Amino acid sequence: MKKLVGFITASLPSNNFTVDLALSMKEAGVDTLELGIPFSDPVADGPVIEKASLTALQNGFKLKDLFEVTSQIAPNMDTLWMGYMNPFFHYGLEKFLALGQEYGIQGSIIPDLPHEESEPYKELFARYEQTVIDFVAPTDSFERIKAITQNSQKFIYMVAYAGITGSGASEDLTEVVENIRTSTSTPIYLGFGVDEKTAKEKAKNVDGVIVGSAFVKHLIDDSLSNNEKMKRITQIASNIKDQINS
Repeated sequence: MKKLVGFITASLPSNNFTVDLALSMKEAGVDTLELGIPFSDPVADGPVIEKASLTALQNGFKLKDLFEVTSQIAPNMDTLWMGYMNPFFHYGLEKFLALGQEYGIQGSIIPDLPHEESEPYKELFARYEQTVIDFVAPTDSFERIKAITQNSQKFIYMVAYAGITGSGASEDLTEVVENIRTSTSTPIYLGFGVDEKTAKEKAKNVDGVIVGSAFVKHLIDDSLSNNEKMKRITQIASNIKDQINS
């Protein structure tokens, strides 16, 4: 069965809502949660996730909020942190990872930590029973794909197109996927631009999909009540899980 990874922004609109939403998404078919760490300069994210991140910060988000929601979510579902290196360094990377281990975090997705720079940190992550998820882009050569994926763990984040999340661009990834398969047996999950309209097509030839903006756009919709946000997001999750496995 193909897997569904779902991204939500931590503590938006509140810690309690984040916990309830995450566990409801699990019931709706989300296999792994990406718990987004709000940051002021999310360079890889499109306008939807960027707005969510900035709204959470304006609402007073602090890292203690991340740890509070993580402590309630990670023991109950497969959970990754998704964030930029600045918060990890600012708090203290080893302290961050120690808390991740305590709460049951499986690893982190760090968009501004390229493969060449991630290698020195992977041993530290492993010491705390966590992994750094590797990215492969459509522009990567076969040689670079082999270098990136030879020691990859959990899954490979296949970027669907060059650009930012949520823009809906499309590229032919057949050759890239074949190159990854030649280099590793680690599952390939495709992210960027996956929603209810595109999920079935984008799931072809890969082992799962990663969905972010399609969920988060409802988190930042002020016309919806919290109950409506949760219903819409969980319904989308259920629909996408059905589509990628039909």
